[in-house]
Amino acid sequence: MAKKVESLQEIKQAAAQQSTKSEEKVVRKANKDKLGRSYATGKRKDAVARVWVKPGKGVVTINGKDMEQYFARPVLKMIINQPFEVTNRVNEFDVVCTVKGGGLSGQAGAIKHGIAKALNEYEPELRAALKQAGFLTRDDRTVERKKYGRAKARRSYQFSKR
Repeated sequence: MAKKVESLQEIKQAAAQQSTKSEEKVVRKANKDKLGRSYATGKRKDAVARVWVKPGKGVVTINGKDMEQYFARPVLKMIINQPFEVTNRVNEFDVVCTVKGGGLSGQAGAIKHGIAKALNEYEPELRAALKQAGFLTRDDRTVERKKYGRAKARRSYQFSKR
């Protein structure tokens, strides 16, 4: 049972003990499968990406296609490579992913989120850099639903005076 705290001095001591316990670093260990890969799921808008990361030469395969074929726009390729650039791991990992739903922009964001989470699983020391860049947090902005009596979510029908 917990000891009953009666004086202000004992409260201060208990608080000091709690702060030393919380200051101890949580040691996270890498989470890899028998093939040496780490898995994570990334999401953005309506897109969901399943991502596997393993050591390699920097080859990114999306739905069986090379990244250059799947994403033609350079901006989308840049978005996918951001987690590697932030952690200084460019061309050190091969990525295999399948992505469903949404458009190309949402899919690129989902893959970025999945790569960041998988890198965090593979090398937990990278968590601080990925967290600071905001890559481990899911971007929860989605399309607003259409309301009745409106043309779209917020747009009204055109008003006619006569």
